[in-house]
Amino acid sequence: MNEAENKIDKRFYGRIQGRKLHPTRKKLVDEFLPKLEIKLPEKPFSESELKSLFGIDPKEIWLEVGFGGGEHLAGQSANNKDIAIIGSEVFVNGVASLLAHIAGAHEDGNIIIKHGMTVSEDRADNVRIYPNDVRKLLDLMPEACLSRIFVLFPDPWPKKRHADRRFIGSTNLPILAKLLKKGGELRVASDDMTYIRWALQHLSESKDFEWQAEASEDWLKQPEDWVNTRYEQKAIREGRKPVYLRYTRI
Repeated sequence: MNEAENKIDKRFYGRIQGRKLHPTRKKLVDEFLPKLEIKLPEKPFSESELKSLFGIDPKEIWLEVGFGGGEHLAGQSANNKDIAIIGSEVFVNGVASLLAHIAGAHEDGNIIIKHGMTVSEDRADNVRIYPNDVRKLLDLMPEACLSRIFVLFPDPWPKKRHADRRFIGSTNLPILAKLLKKGGELRVASDDMTYIRWALQHLSESKDFEWQAEASEDWLKQPEDWVNTRYEQKAIREGRKPVYLRYTRI
């Protein structure tokens, strides 16, 4: 990644690494990430070029914006081996966590890497990672190339003066609409009601999306193919009820 591509807008993300990586996870980032990392092209991807990034011929392409610890993305990729999934995440610790989920098994907080640093093709070939600000990638993706977009438990930026930093809003929704196929799905989840109210307001004002809830309790139900995350489980343990919003591209 060149210097310009590597520069992170800290107004939106702040620091990009937390605690020091375990040596095994550092090795994953150093040796495994380059096999899955998306490099930005000089000109926008065509749909065929985007599909060629993967080791499969995907039936669909999905995108997860800010995958956190990677539990949801890893689970979806394992459950949908004919679907290609792009994950974006600026935090190095989160990228390392996703790589660990794909590459090995957790045991006592460590990672068991089987067969050295290699991973079976059917486990990693439908995942690609963009470890940077996703907005840089969105600008280079072809129209109507995605069938599903996930924005799960993003930073809520609860202070009013930071509201314009929230990912779901008037700036990014037209871009997401352009990239979603007709009938494609946008999933937004959060345990922060300020963020949920903000997202509902902006999505209701958009002419590109239609809410799929048919009853008031629908937004408290996980989708049938849902994969739980550590953050979500922590929120539930602490008494915060997550909300799950599902919208389709009109």
